[in-house]
Amino acid sequence: MPVILKENILFIDIETAPQYAEFEQVPVAFQQLWEEKVTRQRIIKENETLSESYGKAGLFAEFGKIICIVAGFFEKETFQLRSFSGDDEKKLLIEFSAFLEKFIQHRKSSEKQLCAHNGKEFDYPYIARRMLINKVPIPPILDNAGKKPWEVFLIDTLELWKFGDYKAYSSLNLLANIFGLPSPKQELDGSKVGSTYWQKHDLETITRYCCADVTTLANVYLCLKGQEPFNENIVVYKHD
Repeated sequence: MPVILKENILFIDIETAPQYAEFEQVPVAFQQLWEEKVTRQRIIKENETLSESYGKAGLFAEFGKIICIVAGFFEKETFQLRSFSGDDEKKLLIEFSAFLEKFIQHRKSSEKQLCAHNGKEFDYPYIARRMLINKVPIPPILDNAGKKPWEVFLIDTLELWKFGDYKAYSSLNLLANIFGLPSPKQELDGSKVGSTYWQKHDLETITRYCCADVTTLANVYLCLKGQEPFNENIVVYKHD
C-alpha cells in the first residue's frame, strides 16, 4: 500500500444542531417520527420527555443539520484551517464541496484522503445524507456506496486506535490526553453545541471549538503514525 503523505490528507470535523430550536416547532409528522426513533432505539432516558430528548436530534441526519464544517491541511510549513459555518446549510455544503474538489485537484498524488475521528460512523455519512436532503451532489470521495475497501479513501482515527478491537469507543479528547496534546474541549464540548447555536446563536464560539478539534485530530493522526505532533504556532486560519 502506498505511503500516504500528510499533505494529501484533508482533516475534517463537523458541528451539528437540531433542525428546530424547540420540539414544539417540529412539524407534527416529524414529532411522531422522532418519538418512534427514540423509543425504538432507546435514546430517550427514563423520566425524560420527548421535548427534553429532542436536544439529541443533532446527532441524527434526519432530524439535525450541519452548522459548521472545518477542514485542515498541511501546506509547506503550516497547518491551514478553513471553516464553513452559518444558518444556510445548503450554502455551507456547496461551499465545502467546492473547497474539497479544489483541494483534491491541487494535490499531485492520487492518494488523497479525508480524515475524521469516528468519521465512518458520524461525519462522513452525516455530510453525505445532508447533501442528499439538500440536493447537493455528493463528492466522489464521500460517496462510498458499493465501493471495495481499497477504493474508499476515508481515514478514521478512532478505527486506527482500535487496531481491530470494536468493543470500545475512545473520544478525541481522550486520545489527546493520552498523547499529551492540549484538550480541544477547553471552551465548549459537543453536548453544548445545539444550545450554543439555538439559544445564543454563537457561531463564532462553535467554529473556534471545531477548529480546535481539527487541529487536535491532525496531531492525533501524526501520533498514531509514530510522528511528532506540530506546535499550534504553525496554524493558519481562514474563514471561507
